[in-house]
Amino acid sequence: MKPTDLRGILQYIPRFREKTFVISVDGAIVTDENFANILMDVAVLRSLSIRVVLVHGAAAQIKALADQQQVVPSDLDGTGVTDTATLQLALNAANRLTHEILEGLATLDLRAACPNAIVAHPMGILGGVDHRFTGKVERVDVDLLHALLQDGIIPVVPPLGFDGEGHTYRVNSDGVAVALADALKAVKVIFVTTYDGLTRQGQFFRQMLASDLAKLLAENRAEFTSESLSKAMHAAAACQAGVQRVHILNGRMDEALLTEVFSNEGVGTLIYANEYQQIRRALKKDIPSILKLIQPSVESEELVRRTRASVEKTLADYYLFEIDKNPVGCVALHVHPELRKGELACLYVKNSHENQGIGRKLLQFTENKARELGLKELLALSTQAFTYFQSKGGFVEGTVEDLPPARRERYEQGGRRSKILIKRLK
Repeated sequence: MKPTDLRGILQYIPRFREKTFVISVDGAIVTDENFANILMDVAVLRSLSIRVVLVHGAAAQIKALADQQQVVPSDLDGTGVTDTATLQLALNAANRLTHEILEGLATLDLRAACPNAIVAHPMGILGGVDHRFTGKVERVDVDLLHALLQDGIIPVVPPLGFDGEGHTYRVNSDGVAVALADALKAVKVIFVTTYDGLTRQGQFFRQMLASDLAKLLAENRAEFTSESLSKAMHAAAACQAGVQRVHILNGRMDEALLTEVFSNEGVGTLIYANEYQQIRRALKKDIPSILKLIQPSVESEELVRRTRASVEKTLADYYLFEIDKNPVGCVALHVHPELRKGELACLYVKNSHENQGIGRKLLQFTENKARELGLKELLALSTQAFTYFQSKGGFVEGTVEDLPPARRERYEQGGRRSKILIKRLK
């Protein structure tokens, strides 16, 4: 791990310390060769005083056992009918997977236990079909789980539920994860699966507001892939229940869990209940973040290279766009008061947050700020994004004579031959 990676993690620790994450791992991931690395990531979370509850599925193992015994399971994921034979397959598969997880945690010197914390009742007769041993979560034994977490013990919860009469029911692991997160007031649910995240009609979603996801599911459920539909439905349900963030990521990708949790870009899909956005003036401590933020655009020669000293010299001109206190965009307004002109400069939005209207918000913010300062004209110089300024910001092409003398001198010496754009402010 690079020092920069560690700095990135450190900014999240105060927000997550003593908070609860529910991590739901598909059965196919538990037996994947990368699962040992996932457990190491869990160990990192625990070392940072983050409470972890592990849930696992068993669909892949039920299918494998059924193939070995040459039987046809009535259902794989705990949402259809569970007959007696399939219930036995589920018990064997779930118990074996729970044991493997406990073994893996023990090798990392992490204490764990499998509690009977899911109280379930039969799903019953739906559409005239008796679902027999398929159940749904009735309640969660919160006191039991809190006692384990308080003692530093990781609960490992299988896709099984129990009633007060000693009956066992299959329950969908995604539903179990949401029920646990709701009961424990978890701040995150993390679905670790075999694919990269949510996809709809070939479009991969890096992040989405929960209300937007719920609307898509209500209107276009069939457009989601069958493998991701359950995750999408339960992600929306988790946010509606009060969980702040739900992540869906590929457990076969090395370091995916830590990267998803401790970086603003992530590697999977983030579903969020709400977000805190603000545009604020940059501080001296933000200079490294600004330089790192714009580095890709500097390398592509879209933005001019800036040094720490040059940014510090005009630091009062810079503003950051933050989401959940993480900088994802920036802009600068350099003022020429003697001519009542301002230059909109260093406009940049992270690739991971493009097409979300952030650039337009920064444009509008800068324009409003220029008006507050009594400026009559806004300038922008661009080598590649000039059509964006024209179509989204209402700029028109100007000439070198529109530049203030000092800025014109730097322009002629720089040799970038940027297009000069102007906007008259009413």
